[in-house]
Amino acid sequence: MTATPSRPAPESRPALLIVDDDTLIADTLGFALGNEFSVYTCESRPNAVELLRQLPEAPQLALVDLGLPPTPHAPDEGFRLIADLLAHSPSMQIFVLSGQNEAAHARHARALGAAEFIAKPCDPAQLKRLLLGALEMRDAELRRREGSPEGLIGDSPAIRKLRDQVAQFAQSPFSVLIEGESGSGKELVAQSLHRLSARGAKPFFALNCAAIAPTLVEPTLFGYVKGAFTGADTNKSGYFEDAGEGTLFLDEIGELPLEMQAKLLRVLENGEYQRVGETLRRVSRARVLAATNRDLRQEIRRGAFRADLYHRLSVLTLSVPPLRELGRDKLELLGHFRGIYAQQSGMQPFELDPAAERRWLAYPFPGNVRELRNIVIRLTTKHPGQKLGVEELEPEFDLEAQPGQAAGGSPDMDRAAAALEALGRTPGFSLDQALKAWERAYVDAALKLTHGNVSQAAKLLGINRTTLYSRMSSSDAGEAQGGSPVTPPPRTGK
Repeated sequence: MTATPSRPAPESRPALLIVDDDTLIADTLGFALGNEFSVYTCESRPNAVELLRQLPEAPQLALVDLGLPPTPHAPDEGFRLIADLLAHSPSMQIFVLSGQNEAAHARHARALGAAEFIAKPCDPAQLKRLLLGALEMRDAELRRREGSPEGLIGDSPAIRKLRDQVAQFAQSPFSVLIEGESGSGKELVAQSLHRLSARGAKPFFALNCAAIAPTLVEPTLFGYVKGAFTGADTNKSGYFEDAGEGTLFLDEIGELPLEMQAKLLRVLENGEYQRVGETLRRVSRARVLAATNRDLRQEIRRGAFRADLYHRLSVLTLSVPPLRELGRDKLELLGHFRGIYAQQSGMQPFELDPAAERRWLAYPFPGNVRELRNIVIRLTTKHPGQKLGVEELEPEFDLEAQPGQAAGGSPDMDRAAAALEALGRTPGFSLDQALKAWERAYVDAALKLTHGNVSQAAKLLGINRTTLYSRMSSSDAGEAQGGSPVTPPPRTGK
């Protein structure tokens, strides 16, 4: 296992994480890029996750291979790593550097949140330019957020409803549970709740519960006293104390260890907590916001989340809609990010022709706003000032991903998990009925996306029009005869 900097580096040097099980490649890249970056190298996903939990700050950039142990000839572990890295640090810019350069793998890696897919071998000088360019884009966006925090972008009914709820809940003293898929903008909602509240001028602290070792959660939240544990050389306040009368945002609350859930519940009930290693009772006046991309009710049934904590957190609940449900807001977000990145790069913004706009609106964006943003960055770089058609657009899309697909793995992994769940919970399961139900769901989705145009729906499904008519008639006849199609198993997870 390698989990150390490739060479000492000044603090001003941006940090780069390289994850590759070929130590020769990792060491070579570390040497080639070491003049510009503080490089950390790991050879597996668990090593990388453990390293991130030990570092005081996550690296701004990452280069990851898809073929990692224990399945070096398949991309699944690399896909999981992308999801892990973004759960730890949503602003991290991830580049996939892989010999597994199938187009489907590249599209899925980008849908998960990777900035770009680069086939091996790659010229280190070109790689350095790409990394530095991505860092500039990232830093420009972070500066823009800090300098002029915007509200929620869009005018769809779902976004208008969310915006109204945020304005309504902002002034409440109660906790808010923010639910939504990965990449949908839950932290932006939390920041809006804080900014619009009477606490807006007070501190806003955020802790990603998926990005910290379980043993560090308690001292991070509550603080500790000198001598409380090895390495506790001085007294240290925690987030509850530092937030004062401001806001504490707990992202990925479903990852919080059970023993910590009881202590968090106590704070929510009466404000009381103790620093690790002391008996003095302290009182927090911070407002707690929490977010999750899990179904916490299902976690309660599994015994992984406390029911009393869930009910305390969910007094007020906000659901952030996935991008696939936002209609023409996809075009508004396109224009928003296009203007930002064209200005930042000094390039002319690209445009979409009418057919490309329709394709943009039809694409479900399984990676949500994060995926849309990364596509805009790539199109700005590749096609400045050009009018793009469907031919330029579709290579950026993950055409095999399903709407609502979990963001933590490959399509095959998610389908297998869904099948296991369906077989385990459905007495008298029928494969034929399940397949017919899936088919009907796809047909209905295609007709909805094409506003009932059968020819366009058939093209979207990859079949001819007469076949689609036949399958629609067959499905309608089955239901008319009293059939009860099996509901497709739900897709869950990150």
